[in-house]
Amino acid sequence: MSVLPLVSAVIIFRDAEPFLGQAIESVLWQTYPRWELLLVDDGSTDGSGVVARGFAARYPAEIRYLRHDDGGNQGMSASRNLGIRQSRGELVAFLDADDVWFPRALEEQVALLQRYEDAAMVYGPLTWWYGWTGAPEDQGRDHVENLGVPPDTLIPPPTLLPLFLLDRAAVPSGMLVRRTAIDRVGGFEEAFRGEYEDQVFCAKLCLDLPVFASGRSWYRYRQHPGSAVAVGHRTGQTHTARIAFLTWLRGYLRERDESDAAVWRALRHELRRATHPRRHRALTRIERVARRVTSRG
Repeated sequence: MSVLPLVSAVIIFRDAEPFLGQAIESVLWQTYPRWELLLVDDGSTDGSGVVARGFAARYPAEIRYLRHDDGGNQGMSASRNLGIRQSRGELVAFLDADDVWFPRALEEQVALLQRYEDAAMVYGPLTWWYGWTGAPEDQGRDHVENLGVPPDTLIPPPTLLPLFLLDRAAVPSGMLVRRTAIDRVGGFEEAFRGEYEDQVFCAKLCLDLPVFASGRSWYRYRQHPGSAVAVGHRTGQTHTARIAFLTWLRGYLRERDESDAAVWRALRHELRRATHPRRHRALTRIERVARRVTSRG
């Protein structure tokens, strides 16, 4: 009987006291037996560290509490990289501190990576989770996002990148990644800080390596007003972060001498839309009229 691979789960957190315990418990409830959990404190000032250290004390064989050398806030990418460096598993999973896994998430994801040996990672659609509040108006609002690609498919590189750039496919989330793939792309980009840090990592990985898109949802994505995404939309920071991400990606592609036409078309389209929204809308209208005229001719 072969030994099951060790999965290293990484939860980074900063001032996540209201939800962190539930995220950790969803790892404890996994039906997959071989996992370790690394809790990375990114400079919390609330009771999050107490919660994390409490779990680490109760489960010392499975759970470790980590923090940066200076105890401060180094950002999401640096925190995830710290967890990766300290991990022992050949497979690495990432869970946000305000979200939870379904109980069979690791069991089913590991089975898929064992079956599809060429896949660098496996991911599935998120379940948008409103019902956690228990409020009557939130009951029934939970839904599974549109994957945007055929489910249960091994997607060759760089097919997925232009699709999620153009918002035609979901950005990979709730993913289980081979450690060798993380090392190959250099982990998370610590120089990039902002709302799109996950997309920076996914862009690097999807550009180089095949990924498996499952139709199964393993991840509950909690909807609440204090989330980074919700705050970004309220303050307008999301738009600024989007431009920063696209600008970073343009530089990354140039450094690599990337030649894929579909990737460049998608990037230029999104940069034009983000930096010149009025001009983009005008060009879009002109292109639609031109297509109608051409089709009639």
